[in-house]
Amino acid sequence: MDIQRVTTASQLTACAELAAALYKHESAEAMLAEFQSLPTTNSLFLARSASDAAGFIHLSLRQDYVEGTASSPVLYLEGIYVKEAYRFSGTASALLKAGESWGRSQGCKEMGSDTVLTNESGAAFHEKAGFTEVNRIICFAKRLDS
Repeated sequence: MDIQRVTTASQLTACAELAAALYKHESAEAMLAEFQSLPTTNSLFLARSASDAAGFIHLSLRQDYVEGTASSPVLYLEGIYVKEAYRFSGTASALLKAGESWGRSQGCKEMGSDTVLTNESGAAFHEKAGFTEVNRIICFAKRLDS
């Protein structure tokens, strides 16, 4: 598996298509537009097999407070996705390793991430990858126009 930092339009398009599979409520076109406007404090890496885009990781550098951390900037895992055919092959680990290396090169000493409470496979991935759960929250919203 070849892990590449995304620098070309074709790599960005491949990441957008993978992101649309991860974020089912978003289209590949919407993800491409979002990825095209990412600030330089973000980075994308693409995992490629010989003939296929297998997965991607989206990372950011957060200067604000990140739950459970005490330093700044903090490398933040915004999203990671591996196609089903490539799961349990080390692809996610390779993407994470590439991202961690980039984060260290940006001065990060810690990494944060999150997932929703009901995402058991996401929680299992984080635990296997060496993350420690630091908090659980329930978010609320209230409409003010009614």
